[in-house]
Amino acid sequence: MSVVDDVKTRLDIVDVVSGYVSLQRAGRNFKAPCPFHDEKTPSFIVNPERQSWRCFGACSTGGDVFSFVQRADNLEFGDALRSLAQKAGVEITRAGGGPSTGRHESLYQANGVAAKFYRDVLSSDRGEKAQRYLDERGVDASTRTEFELGLSPDGWEGLKSHLLGLGVDEDVAVEAGLLRRNDPTQGGQTRDFFHGRLMFPIHDRRGRVAGFGGRSLDGSDPKYINTAATPVFDKRRTLYGMHLANKPIKDSNTGVVVEGYMDVIAAHQHGFTNVVASMGTALTEDQVGQLRPLARNFVLALDPDVAGQEATLRSLESSWRVIGRRSAGRSTAAGVLYQRDPIVLKIASLPDGRDPDELIRHDANAWVDIIDNALPLMDFLIPTVARRFDVNAGQGKTQLRDAVFPLIAATENFFDQERYMEQLAEAMHVSVEQLKASLPRGERGGANRRRARQENSPHFEADGSALKKDPDSALDEYVLSLILSKPELKNQVVVYPAELFRNTEDREVFTRWLACSTIDDLKESLDEALGERLSYLMEMPHAPSDRAQSEKALSQCMRRLESRHWRERQQSLLVSVEADQLPSKEIEEDIIEANSKIKETFLH
Repeated sequence: MSVVDDVKTRLDIVDVVSGYVSLQRAGRNFKAPCPFHDEKTPSFIVNPERQSWRCFGACSTGGDVFSFVQRADNLEFGDALRSLAQKAGVEITRAGGGPSTGRHESLYQANGVAAKFYRDVLSSDRGEKAQRYLDERGVDASTRTEFELGLSPDGWEGLKSHLLGLGVDEDVAVEAGLLRRNDPTQGGQTRDFFHGRLMFPIHDRRGRVAGFGGRSLDGSDPKYINTAATPVFDKRRTLYGMHLANKPIKDSNTGVVVEGYMDVIAAHQHGFTNVVASMGTALTEDQVGQLRPLARNFVLALDPDVAGQEATLRSLESSWRVIGRRSAGRSTAAGVLYQRDPIVLKIASLPDGRDPDELIRHDANAWVDIIDNALPLMDFLIPTVARRFDVNAGQGKTQLRDAVFPLIAATENFFDQERYMEQLAEAMHVSVEQLKASLPRGERGGANRRRARQENSPHFEADGSALKKDPDSALDEYVLSLILSKPELKNQVVVYPAELFRNTEDREVFTRWLACSTIDDLKESLDEALGERLSYLMEMPHAPSDRAQSEKALSQCMRRLESRHWRERQQSLLVSVEADQLPSKEIEEDIIEANSKIKETFLH
């Protein structure tokens, strides 16, 4: 039995949830006003038989005792596990029987020592110039403390002497990117990597210092430098301010992405705490993978110049995956526009020559207006993509059409489709009739007919032998083993919520895998208690080997998971209604929705 199962068997979800909210008996279940949103009619149901909970109101989410505590206390899975294990009297031991002494932990510890050293330098007489700079930029004392801002001293051995004096291993400091070692032919001596720079500690999602960004204060180039890639830091996999913005993004269901450190700092200081930064680069797929599970709405607030727009396009192409997709089918399209409960992605149009930092400091209300009035994705894409092509030439018109029309076809709302067709025709300098006439014959009937053809197409039947063990877990395990063994299939499942998986451990593995690039990254990001589960899933047989067959098998299995999820949700709704009472409006609407979703899964 895993430690997760051990904790579950010793705890009753009713007892745990009762510590947060007052539950009342409702038939075989318990109900209460949802603790995660304001409501008058109780729509939060706890099912003691399934040891599960669900909000049938605005949250529309649910899970088990672990997911409840994670959400209620804003904890990562590992922290929730340790909290519940302590409540259950279950002892959790790390590999080797004691505290982790791994290499990664040593790197984090070295970075933490360095961060404190830099903070102390900033607050000393040596930090006077940097303090004046922060004063001029309007960064107050509490914000400096919150973001742990510091200063690397002039010279080349200030940090080195401090680290070695505290017993930090010199090789660890080099590996962490804090010290630089000369070529062995030149003696192999070490020196500080940063010096004379304003220091921005860069934290991972758990709040550990993973690396640093340093800004020059004397006008020298480069203006900014970052810690080189290390085992615990990769700029492409990190979002600045994520450790502080994680909960605000969840709570507001909206995340705002900017480019620079100071943009994030100014935003948080003025109360806009759902803001993170890509640190001056186009968003990467890894960074987007961290954001996707947190919210449904995202706003990109990047530089308004041509270079900034191109950076936005690059992130849309490579990370958000909204450009260049030829099919709107479920099996191949995983982009923002193709999801059944899609991410709403907007682009904020900043005034020329003003970055978020300057705008927020001088007119916070203007920032609110810009975010609230951000352009829907397609309204930004059509004119921006059009500038890439010579639309006065026939080839340019065709290229623009081929780049944009698949996205219009994937848009669910008919009236939005018509509006975007008009915009695309205008950008191509043709009439809407000419645009429609130029489409391939199979596309002229519109997106709805096209989608119907796909939905009525035959589906591959997965090899049933892989699913013959316990039906409560075999399907989940088969899906996970398939996407773990074939990372290229991940794009096919990003549109699905983790709650389709019954097992808490499986949900965590699924969520983390979508945010990671390699198995090594996944192993590092998972809590140690899930290592055994991951190993089991990776060792499972996973036929078929053919790529096309695997895609079809995965598509079929995900539909089965969906169907099971909605059937179970329907059952939970029905038993939540007391025999002598009519269901509330919210629950009645949810029953209707569940019935509709069940029918959809049968049709597909």
